[in-house]
Amino acid sequence: MDIKNKWEGHARIIALEKEIKSEEDKHEEFTIEAQERRKRRANIPYFPRSIYFNSQATKDGIRHFAHGIGDSNPLFTDESYAKKTKYGGIVAPGAYLYSVNWINPGYGGPGVHGWYSGGDWEWYRPVMAGDEYTVVCVFRDLVPKKGKMGAGRTWIDYGDIIYVNQKGEIVAKEHQHIVLGERSRAASAKKFRNIPKPKYTKEDWIKILNLYDQEELRGSKPRYWEDVEVGDKVGPMIKGPLSVRDMIGWLMGGGTTLMRAHKIEYQYEMRHPRTLEYVETDEADTPGDVPELVHILTPFAKTIGIDRIYDYGNQRMSWLCNLFTNWMGDDGFLWKMSGDLRTFNLAGDITTFEGKVVKKYKERDHYCVDIEAWAKNQRDEWSITQNISTVILPSKEHGPVVYPDAPPEIEKEVKRAEPLDDLIKEGLI
Repeated sequence: MDIKNKWEGHARIIALEKEIKSEEDKHEEFTIEAQERRKRRANIPYFPRSIYFNSQATKDGIRHFAHGIGDSNPLFTDESYAKKTKYGGIVAPGAYLYSVNWINPGYGGPGVHGWYSGGDWEWYRPVMAGDEYTVVCVFRDLVPKKGKMGAGRTWIDYGDIIYVNQKGEIVAKEHQHIVLGERSRAASAKKFRNIPKPKYTKEDWIKILNLYDQEELRGSKPRYWEDVEVGDKVGPMIKGPLSVRDMIGWLMGGGTTLMRAHKIEYQYEMRHPRTLEYVETDEADTPGDVPELVHILTPFAKTIGIDRIYDYGNQRMSWLCNLFTNWMGDDGFLWKMSGDLRTFNLAGDITTFEGKVVKKYKERDHYCVDIEAWAKNQRDEWSITQNISTVILPSKEHGPVVYPDAPPEIEKEVKRAEPLDDLIKEGLI
């Protein structure tokens, strides 16, 4: 092949040569055909081509993740401390599994931007240092929804991710919610533009630092089921003011979907020649690059109608997990966690997490506490709306936590899962 022609289909060459006549040419629609293709994939479990970031829960990986969300619990980072706990070694917060796989590959389409907007987690086993993981992904419903982004062209894409360790144990499942919106329409909606960046006085910073200093970390002191009462408060716990530094810390621990370096990036662009078409700006140092830079560089965020950089949805959900693990102590177990993200957490914003115990009960051998938890920003907007999560606590009378079993229907889906490429070859998706 002629050396010049070899690269004609590469994203960088296309970006240089393509004349964009209008915003409509630049930003595609989520067509009826694309929606139908997505719907045909529903309820077919598959193994993705690769793990997103971590295939193993290493001690270093767990430490990087904990530090990336600002979690100071020594159970996750200090081996000498962790050896004295019931685990006998380091464990990870349940949200660590986001770093294994945090989104179903294949949702959306060209020109369609996806926002992770929350999920419903269930954990069945702890995440132990040394565990290795495979995942099974399943698309569920695609639901049109008139929303704030996309000027009426918005969908909720639902799907499950099931996490299986090297012993064949189902460790967890998340039912995730992804908001899909066409980029050009999202940019034109401008719902999240012209929001003033907050400024904090000396007095404000004293309050912020005091809240960090007063953050409850139950740790090695057991919180027994018998000692909990309905109405007990959980938190407060704060994160922020959000900065680029926080985002980079998160990426170091939680991983990234699209940021690759040098040759590996350009090989990816050859396989995906339209990668650079959808987030372009002449204001940034890098005019055309991957869509994920909306979280790092403000000019990129503005192209999709958002005033400045904002957090990752799974990052914010990991903070919610941090609230529960702080409260329950080393001997508790986070069984279920639900969160719905409502507004964008922009650079400079503070997120305050709080909760309260709303129910206390015994379910089979599990001594459960239901907690209604939420998060708000400094503008008193819902960052995460009120949802119920469930913690299993040790009992003074009946002993340590008994882990729950994975539902039989999840086990069946894992057993019938096939590699994605095989399903494509068979014409099943």
